[in-house]
Amino acid sequence: MRIEEADPKGLVRESYRIEGITLGECKSIFVDWALSLPVDAPMKDALRALIAHYATGAPDHPMSGVMEQGLLAPDTPKRKGGRAARVGLA
Repeated sequence: MRIEEADPKGLVRESYRIEGITLGECKSIFVDWALSLPVDAPMKDALRALIAHYATGAPDHPMSGVMEQGLLAPDTPKRKGGRAARVGLA
Protein backbone atom coordinates (compact mmCIF):
# COMPACT_ATOMS: atom_id res chain seq x y z
CA MET A 1 0.00 0.00 0.00
CA ARG A 2 1.31 3.44 -0.92
CA ILE A 3 1.86 5.89 1.93
CA GLU A 4 -0.62 8.34 0.34
CA GLU A 5 -3.32 5.68 0.52
CA ALA A 6 -2.41 4.72 4.08
CA ASP A 7 -2.49 8.32 5.31
CA PRO A 8 -4.86 10.18 2.96
CA LYS A 9 -5.02 13.39 5.01
CA GLY A 10 -1.40 13.30 6.19
CA LEU A 11 -2.45 13.10 9.84
CA VAL A 12 0.16 10.54 10.85
CA ARG A 13 2.87 12.37 8.90
CA GLU A 14 2.06 15.59 10.73
CA SER A 15 2.01 13.88 14.13
CA TYR A 16 5.65 12.94 13.67
CA ARG A 17 6.49 16.59 12.93
CA ILE A 18 4.93 17.97 16.11
CA GLU A 19 7.62 18.50 18.70
CA GLY A 20 6.65 17.40 22.20
CA ILE A 21 3.43 15.65 21.15
CA THR A 22 1.84 13.61 23.94
CA LEU A 23 0.45 10.10 23.97
CA GLY A 24 -3.08 11.46 24.41
CA GLU A 25 -2.71 13.72 21.41
CA CYS A 26 -1.40 10.80 19.34
CA LYS A 27 -4.39 8.68 20.33
CA SER A 28 -6.74 11.47 19.27
CA ILE A 29 -4.94 11.83 15.93
CA PHE A 30 -5.11 8.05 15.49
CA VAL A 31 -8.88 8.08 15.87
CA ASP A 32 -9.15 10.91 13.34
CA TRP A 33 -6.85 8.94 11.00
CA ALA A 34 -8.96 5.77 11.34
CA LEU A 35 -12.14 7.71 10.58
CA SER A 36 -10.53 9.29 7.50
CA LEU A 37 -9.79 5.93 5.85
CA PRO A 38 -12.22 4.77 3.18
CA VAL A 39 -14.73 2.22 4.52
CA ASP A 40 -13.28 -0.61 2.45
CA ALA A 41 -9.62 0.21 3.19
CA PRO A 42 -7.71 -2.56 4.99
CA MET A 43 -6.77 -0.75 8.21
CA LYS A 44 -4.08 -3.19 9.31
CA ASP A 45 -2.36 -3.00 5.92
CA ALA A 46 -2.41 0.78 6.19
CA LEU A 47 -0.96 0.59 9.70
CA ARG A 48 1.82 -1.74 8.55
CA ALA A 49 2.73 0.70 5.76
CA LEU A 50 2.75 3.65 8.17
CA ILE A 51 4.83 1.78 10.74
CA ALA A 52 7.36 0.79 8.10
CA HIS A 53 7.54 4.36 6.81
CA TYR A 54 7.55 6.36 10.06
CA ALA A 55 7.97 4.22 13.17
CA THR A 56 11.17 2.43 12.19
CA GLY A 57 12.97 5.78 12.21
CA ALA A 58 11.32 6.97 15.43
CA PRO A 59 10.58 3.94 17.63
CA ASP A 60 10.28 6.07 20.80
CA HIS A 61 7.70 8.47 19.31
CA PRO A 62 4.30 8.09 21.01
CA MET A 63 2.55 7.62 17.65
CA SER A 64 4.75 4.60 16.94
CA GLY A 65 3.39 2.90 20.06
CA VAL A 66 -0.19 3.88 19.26
CA MET A 67 0.07 2.36 15.79
CA GLU A 68 1.66 -0.82 17.16
CA GLN A 69 -1.27 -1.13 19.58
CA GLY A 70 -3.63 -0.62 16.66
CA LEU A 71 -2.20 -3.72 15.02
CA LEU A 72 -2.99 -5.74 18.14
CA ALA A 73 -6.68 -4.80 18.10
CA PRO A 74 -8.99 -7.64 17.06
CA ASP A 75 -10.60 -7.47 13.66
CA THR A 76 -14.00 -5.86 13.63
CA PRO A 77 -16.70 -8.51 13.95
CA LYS A 78 -19.22 -8.72 11.17
CA ARG A 79 -22.66 -7.55 12.21
CA LYS A 80 -25.54 -9.92 11.93
CA GLY A 81 -28.80 -8.08 11.78
CA GLY A 82 -32.44 -8.79 11.54
CA ARG A 83 -34.13 -12.05 12.29
CA ALA A 84 -31.00 -14.17 11.76
CA ALA A 85 -29.29 -12.44 14.67
CA ARG A 86 -32.22 -13.09 16.99
CA VAL A 87 -33.14 -16.67 16.17
CA GLY A 88 -30.26 -18.04 14.11
CA LEU A 89 -30.40 -19.40 10.62
CA ALA A 90 -33.07 -22.01 10.05
